[in-house]
Amino acid sequence: MRRNTTARLAAGLALGLILSVSGPFAPGTGRAAASAPEQPAEAQPNFLGFAGAFLAGQTADADNDTGRAIEFYTKALEFDPDNAGIKQRLMVALFSDGRFAEGVTLAREMKTDPAVAQVSSLALMVEAITKREYRKAASLLDANDSNPIDRLLNTLLNAWAEFGDGKGNAAIKSVLTLDGPPWYPVFTRFHAAAMAQAMGNKAEARKHYTDLIAEPQLGGTAPDTYVRGVMALAGLEAREGNSRAALDALAAGEEFSPGYAPLSALRQTIADGGKPEAGIKTAQQGAAAVFFTLASALNREGAEETVGIYLQFARVLDPADAATLVLLGSLKERLGKAEDAISIYESVPENSPMRRVSELQLGLALADLGRNAEAKDHLKALIESDPKDIRSYLAYGSVLSQDKDYAEMARVYENAISVIGPTPTRSDWNLYFQAGIAHERLKQWPKAEAMFKRALELFPDQPQVMNYLGYSWIDMNMNLKEGMDLIRAAVDLRPNDGYIVDSLGWAHYRLGEYADAVRELERAVELKPSDPTINDHLGDAYWRVGRELEASFQWKRALANEPEADLKPKIELKLSEGLPAANPDIPAAANDATGKGGDAAPRPEAGADKEGALAPAATPRHARLGDTSPTPGGAAAARF
Repeated sequence: MRRNTTARLAAGLALGLILSVSGPFAPGTGRAAASAPEQPAEAQPNFLGFAGAFLAGQTADADNDTGRAIEFYTKALEFDPDNAGIKQRLMVALFSDGRFAEGVTLAREMKTDPAVAQVSSLALMVEAITKREYRKAASLLDANDSNPIDRLLNTLLNAWAEFGDGKGNAAIKSVLTLDGPPWYPVFTRFHAAAMAQAMGNKAEARKHYTDLIAEPQLGGTAPDTYVRGVMALAGLEAREGNSRAALDALAAGEEFSPGYAPLSALRQTIADGGKPEAGIKTAQQGAAAVFFTLASALNREGAEETVGIYLQFARVLDPADAATLVLLGSLKERLGKAEDAISIYESVPENSPMRRVSELQLGLALADLGRNAEAKDHLKALIESDPKDIRSYLAYGSVLSQDKDYAEMARVYENAISVIGPTPTRSDWNLYFQAGIAHERLKQWPKAEAMFKRALELFPDQPQVMNYLGYSWIDMNMNLKEGMDLIRAAVDLRPNDGYIVDSLGWAHYRLGEYADAVRELERAVELKPSDPTINDHLGDAYWRVGRELEASFQWKRALANEPEADLKPKIELKLSEGLPAANPDIPAAANDATGKGGDAAPRPEAGADKEGALAPAATPRHARLGDTSPTPGGAAAARF
């Protein structure tokens, strides 16, 4: 995804760390140069002047190419070594790229710069903790910061520094007495419990973990932290020989997050008599957990830079922490850096419950790079190694969908359905949904319809299934009222989902309700302005209501947004000849051989998210599988 290069948050959601880069800085002034020439990002730094290097750095930065951004910003500083704005961006890029030692050198230089004081102080604290300079670390952060996120972050880090300095009881007290928003206890109880456990005070640790688990409604703020607390309590009880209490704790976590893989792996370990090690034993690991717990809570669109820096800081402090590595890998994928993601996934310890998660994500990252044959071999091997692990079928089916191998996709999902047996649960809805998509694409509608209906039996009001089934009925001129009711209900559940709104608009179009189609498709384009199919649909609707100039504009816009190969010639034909005249005596669907946008079915990626479907072909990677966090109450079908 591209980011706004004129005003981006270097420390994310309400952290107060704003690095404003409003234009190319004139050497020595920090002001925008009036006529800096554009330079391509791929230009070699050695051949660029100041303005070219700076602009190339901005371009690379905006494209999440941190390696190139670092090269160009470094070159720009050769021309203007005192340029504070470029140093700010260079420091953040170094931290984002995992080059901590280089970044912390700049942090020392810029610790008094108010624009980057927080991130500089955090970096210096990380450095101090890695050197076991705990008193120094505790003096670096302001625990009274007015920003609630910074105040929480700084207080927790200071507490772990106190813990490292031998003041564990005082550290626990400072955490538990921290006053703030109602979501603070998710974090404070977890870290107080972890400190008590690391001190050997099992009774106090048990109390704080139990208090945390007793309020799952708070866990929605930070599901990873909640589930980490569940796993920590289960591990504590298992090491004490209380296997029943351990399994009871896991049951609470499984109710909160059905199907979350690490919980299942831990349950098996405990059932087999294993005694999992404590996850946090030292102040350094505790500080790493602070960065992880905040990063996972902030992990959403728009906060990628913050989350990336926090996770890189956590990695410096605890390089082998599997949860950090998996989340960082998924973030890299979301930013289009699949090679980096693969390298991170490969570094997850083999004995970790998260190892299989990393292997599954690695397979999908290979597919993102176009290495589908390798991806399929990798994922097939995972199925063979554990045929009962449904996640492997979901991942493999996703790659088959990209290859449009729908026959094999149907076979794989039907195998998965046979594995779960005669009593599927709500979390299995996605298997039936994906099998239905495969059969629909194979034009095996009776099988597809049965699968969609079964998915809705397991998960009533699931918007993606409602959208797909409702549209399919309308497209086939059957169950028209019921189909529109399903699509409208899906839109009510996901009013800001551009793909589902597009389905509603296109359903109106197929029914010949062109004015209604325009209304809904205009809204869909507002929600997804760069989607070529939605723009194409709106162009068709405009044409049908006589707005031919606007139709041509939308079709051109669709072409500019790089439509799929089978859609492009259809749009070009419409630009050349327009749409054929509509015959009011035949169904609207029959009027437009070129009006389908290349795909009569609703795009199944619509709305894919934390409950998300592993959708065919065009689905973006992060919508397919990228969320590995334990979302409360989610279907967990696509979450590893």
